[in-house]
Amino acid sequence: MKLLRYGPAGQEKPGLLDGDGRIRDLSGHLPDLGPAALGKDALARLAALDVASLPVVDGAPRLGTPVANVAKFIAIGLNFADHAAESNLPVPKEPIVFTKAISSLSGPNDPVMLPRDSVKSDWEVELGIVIGTRASYVEEAQALDHVAGYCLVNDVSEREYQIERGGTWDKGKGCDTFGPVGPWLVTSDEVGDPQNLDMWLDLNGRRMQTGNTRTMIFTCAQIVSYVSRFMTLMPGDVITTGTPPGVGMGMKPEPVFLKAGDVMTLGIEKLGEQRQDVTAWQRREA
Repeated sequence: MKLLRYGPAGQEKPGLLDGDGRIRDLSGHLPDLGPAALGKDALARLAALDVASLPVVDGAPRLGTPVANVAKFIAIGLNFADHAAESNLPVPKEPIVFTKAISSLSGPNDPVMLPRDSVKSDWEVELGIVIGTRASYVEEAQALDHVAGYCLVNDVSEREYQIERGGTWDKGKGCDTFGPVGPWLVTSDEVGDPQNLDMWLDLNGRRMQTGNTRTMIFTCAQIVSYVSRFMTLMPGDVITTGTPPGVGMGMKPEPVFLKAGDVMTLGIEKLGEQRQDVTAWQRREA
């Protein structure tokens, strides 16, 4: 299944994408696609529905993040050897774990707003893992049993904040709008092997990143098992798993960073595509 949430920000409804690419409304069967909808039994009930009987959603509504009420947004750094090389950093011996603030979450096609005084904002196409059942100290062999599905993530990053301002990476990763997720949560059974998915990102129509999840240093199973040793993973938690080479920081002869007016388009095989307009900073109302 391809599960999604559609509608204005803060007013999203649950839905799914049918075989003809139409959005079907699920709000008659569950209030939202939150943590309670991601367990095996809950997903089985959704899979058993007669899709043709679900109301078709007209038009092309805004898509929100495909999971509501995300409690943790965890990220893995330098998980592609060639990306570590372009960053002039050693290949990690263990996964590098950091967090993206949940306030950075946004819909897959919402604008990305540059932080105030940003000079080094950057892009990163990544595979996201969505946890379906509680995971604590799980073994690698059982790790993917705890996964509800996968999604596309743009791990937008402000490199000056991340690298040059001291402390952890988190402050360069958690700015408002820096976590576009979606368009869909694709359930594990439909994705199959998460370690063989093509991925790409274009900036203003120019291909910047091309990769495949098979070249990840740490696999999805290894990541879920590893992270579960340090924190209990709960249904609805999202883990974004690292990016292939081609980020702006690594461009030669000079780095290339985002500016207002840029357009990012990105995708992962089976998981759909995103499109974000880059905008200048402006104060957001509460």
